[in-house]
Amino acid sequence: MEIPAANTPTPSDRDILRDVDQPASLTCAVAAFRFWRPAGPGISRGILVLVPGANGDGRAMVMEPVWQDYARRQQLALVGCYFKDHLHANMNVEEYCRAGAGSGAALLTALQQFADQAQRPEVATAPLLFWGHSAGGQFNYEFACWQPERVLAFVVNKGGYYYTHLAPAATRQVPGIFFIGANDAEFRVASIRGIFAVNQSAGAGWKLVIEPNTGHEEGESREQALRFFDGVITARFAQANGSGQPSSLVEQF
Repeated sequence: MEIPAANTPTPSDRDILRDVDQPASLTCAVAAFRFWRPAGPGISRGILVLVPGANGDGRAMVMEPVWQDYARRQQLALVGCYFKDHLHANMNVEEYCRAGAGSGAALLTALQQFADQAQRPEVATAPLLFWGHSAGGQFNYEFACWQPERVLAFVVNKGGYYYTHLAPAATRQVPGIFFIGANDAEFRVASIRGIFAVNQSAGAGWKLVIEPNTGHEEGESREQALRFFDGVITARFAQANGSGQPSSLVEQF
C-alpha cells in the first residue's frame, strides 16, 4: 500500500464537504457517508474513517473539532459512517459489521464517489485509519480482516460481537489497538480478550489497553487512539522515506 507524499500541490481554497448514500445490501438497510477534507494545498495522505455504535449515524462526527484538528495536523480526510441493519431476529448482533458481506464495499464505493466529486483522485485509494466505538470497533476489525491491504491502522473499542476470531495473516501485520472497559459486560471483555490472545499467539503485534473504572463508554480511548495513530503514521512515513526508523506498532507506541 503506497502512501502519497505530503505537500503535493493541488488546488483548494475551502473545506470540502460531501454526502453520498449507497443502495441497501444484504447486511445494510442504510449505508450513508459524509466526507470532509480541510482546505489548503496538498493531497490527502489518508482517510480517517469514523464509525459510531450500534446502528448510529456517525456522519456528524466529521464536523467535531477534535477530528477536524487532527485531520489538519496529519493531512487527512474524514469520513463519517451511518450503517443500519435490516430488521432481523436478534438486533443486538449487528450484521452490517460483517464488512465483507456488503458494508465494506459500500464504504469503498463511497470513497470513489467522493474522489470524483471533490476532484481528489487520491481519496479513492488512500490508506484508511479506522476509529469506532462498540459496533464501530467491530466493523473496523472485520474490515481489516476483509481488506487488510487498505488499512493503515484500526481500533477495536469495547465491542462484543465479532465474526472473525483468527484474523488472516495479512491482517495480523496491520497495527491495531484493542480497548476493554474493566467494568464492561463480561461477554464483551471475554470476546475481545479472546480475539486479542489468539491473534497475538499467531504473531500479531497489536496493543491491548484495559481502562480501569470504565464500562462500555468511550472513556479515554479516543485520546489514546489518536496518539496510537500518530505513532503508526510516523513509523510508516519513516519506512516509506527509507529513514531506517522502526516501523512496527510495538516499537513506536
